[in-house]
Amino acid sequence: MTVKCSACPIRHRDCFLPMSASEIAAMERFKTGELVVEGRSSILMEGSNSPQLFTILEGQGLRYKTLPDGRRQVISFVFPGDFVGLQAGVMAEMRHSVESATRMRLCVFERAGLFGFFRDNPERGFDLTWLSAVEEHFLGENILTLGQRSAEERIAWAFLRIWERLTALKLRSNGSVPFPHRQQDLADALGLSLVHTNKTLARLRKAQVASWSEGRLSVLDAARLAEIAQAEEGEGAQRRPLL
Repeated sequence: MTVKCSACPIRHRDCFLPMSASEIAAMERFKTGELVVEGRSSILMEGSNSPQLFTILEGQGLRYKTLPDGRRQVISFVFPGDFVGLQAGVMAEMRHSVESATRMRLCVFERAGLFGFFRDNPERGFDLTWLSAVEEHFLGENILTLGQRSAEERIAWAFLRIWERLTALKLRSNGSVPFPHRQQDLADALGLSLVHTNKTLARLRKAQVASWSEGRLSVLDAARLAEIAQAEEGEGAQRRPLL
């Protein structure tokens, strides 16, 4: 059954800003349904003109772009609360693809109603601007990572941000968080070969800093991980609006 926004299972988690009663009511009017997809399924395709926008309610996935010869760059991993499909909403077509890594449940919104929704609810328009600014900041960090960080620093940076984000989503249990992606996905996100990624993961595990196996990520020493990454702790847990 479709979940009402007033009963949203993720709205009260630590990483999301509180919503007023009027904002919740507006989201309930804007939401048109839900979609469930299985793992390794395409949600949005680069070049497509999707009529729908989505907020991830459950599960994980990734955004990526490809070259004509098939080489792939993972842009980011996506988690519960992320809003996807906006590019098609403002640029007529998607400029990247979105794929599920696990079974996912998504809230569905009609793209045609987007501008009317923001006209009637300008505070939600500001929230979208905020999310876009955060995404721009993340892409800047990612460019810095790809251009200047070593392999160990790259993986440490990614693990630190993923750990913080999934912990804030209250997905941590028994000292680990779910990260059900493939090593190739991580390699494609960080511009590394699969062999280099595997060796670097082994070094972090041997140093008892972080361990990733069987779809679970454990951070054993967050301070040391941040030191290796040359990054500040806490940025991945920054509170954000939920659309």
